[in-house]
Amino acid sequence: MKRTKNIYIFSNSTGETAERVIRATLAQFDAPDTKIYRKSYLKTLDDIRIAVEDVAKRPGLIVFTLMHQAHIAELNAEVERRGLESFDVITPILEKMQSFLGVPAKRRPGIIYKVDEEYIRRLDAVNFTVKHDDGQYTQNLDQADIVLVGVSRTSKTPLSMYLAGKGYKVANIPLVEGLPTPEQLFKIEQERIIGLTIDVQQLINIRASRMRNMRQSTIGRYTEYDSVESELLYATRLYRQNKKWMVVDMTNKAIEEAAAEIMKKFQQK
Repeated sequence: MKRTKNIYIFSNSTGETAERVIRATLAQFDAPDTKIYRKSYLKTLDDIRIAVEDVAKRPGLIVFTLMHQAHIAELNAEVERRGLESFDVITPILEKMQSFLGVPAKRRPGIIYKVDEEYIRRLDAVNFTVKHDDGQYTQNLDQADIVLVGVSRTSKTPLSMYLAGKGYKVANIPLVEGLPTPEQLFKIEQERIIGLTIDVQQLINIRASRMRNMRQSTIGRYTEYDSVESELLYATRLYRQNKKWMVVDMTNKAIEEAAAEIMKKFQQK
């Protein structure tokens, strides 16, 4: 019978990088009787010694991506003392890249996963923002980093999605003259709320263009000057009543420019 080949991954972090390399390498071999074990988050010299002791009970190949020189030295000493085998996955690559780039390696464990965490955070923000577009799920407003409010076609949705791409969970709520504003809006931290406004004529032009694209009539209260002006005045009064709300004028302003204003506030905070 074939004896099972054990491979042990030693890492200061999760060990996932080394495992991916090992599995990709094993795919080149017909070696089904192989087992991979992770020894993750080895933070001290004692952690290294204990992990090697475990390997000695069921010997196999130690593959490691340790970043700390003291840990590598301790592992090499323990491996030699116990007659085991080991392979350093990361150091040869780091040394070659140091020589090529002309700068020293940081040798900090888990850096790649910080990048992954940032990606996941932004993905969560986008999912939240899509779900809370156009006044949906107002009961969850307390979970939003930013809440955008404004009358129809003041760029609430595109601005929300841009900010979500930067990692902010954004909800947006339409303000409709004559209809009550969701009560939950006034129960959350008011500094999170951003009121959007715009020039009357520019808003009319934007709405009319949208109606034409939808092959609908551009005649009606939605694009009528007095009606649009009344909507914007209603929003302005609401903003003045709530002095903690930041107001952003979208007149002739790109989404990126408006987002920069908003992010500056929250970064300072």
